[in-house]
Amino acid sequence: MQPIKITMLGTGTSQGVPVIGCTCETCASQDKKDKRLRSSVLITVGDKNILIDAGPDFRQQMLTFGVLHLDAILLTHEHNDHIIGMDDIRPFNFRQGKEMPVYGLPRVLDDVKAKFGYIFETCPYPGSPRIMCHEILPNNDYEIFPGLHIHTIHVMHGNLPILGYKIGNFAYITDASYLDERAMETLKGLDILVLNALQYRKHYSHFTYAEALEIGQQLEVKSLYLTHMSHEMGCHKLLEAKCPEHVFPAYDGLVLECGTDF
Repeated sequence: MQPIKITMLGTGTSQGVPVIGCTCETCASQDKKDKRLRSSVLITVGDKNILIDAGPDFRQQMLTFGVLHLDAILLTHEHNDHIIGMDDIRPFNFRQGKEMPVYGLPRVLDDVKAKFGYIFETCPYPGSPRIMCHEILPNNDYEIFPGLHIHTIHVMHGNLPILGYKIGNFAYITDASYLDERAMETLKGLDILVLNALQYRKHYSHFTYAEALEIGQQLEVKSLYLTHMSHEMGCHKLLEAKCPEHVFPAYDGLVLECGTDF
């Protein structure tokens, strides 16, 4: 059983934390755990590095956490805070001498092609990123490398269908507001679940703190880590102190490890 190493590259919302112009306690905090880049996670299995989402902080995250090679990108959905940093895959193209495999829903990949049209031209500009798009669908298993499987999970983000990902005994769900019965069954009893918790107030397209805790309890996961947290969630130390047993606020740079089932 190969271990899975999980590095939280970003645990903030689309605005990040601190928020521009905000002077609240969280945004003014000097605690490095209160500096939340846009949500992203790096999964390492053996010699493979797999990224989930490449938002506007992608370049900074790669440099900050010393990521020297990248083997694939999995996209949850097409919102800018999850894809807009993809131009910066160019150094990996140059170093590795090949296209970057990018996996996502057909709709999401169409949006990538629209936003980054120059990449997909017949004769692209020299030095443009090189991407190989792979369409995937929810509730399926995919062998993206020999012996390395991912399972896609149907998630609702408001009215928008998006993807979560399960690899071994770990799953990553962000920007969710609803999980159907099939998703709940897939996630039940995991070693580690990373789940979004935007704020305490009800939100139309993101789970709240209370909703995330309730789902973690229903799923009976061993450890629940909260991500995609706004400044309204408060400072890390205070949030950590109020979380119940087996629930933890994730932070940028947090490294976790769990087993695989392949």
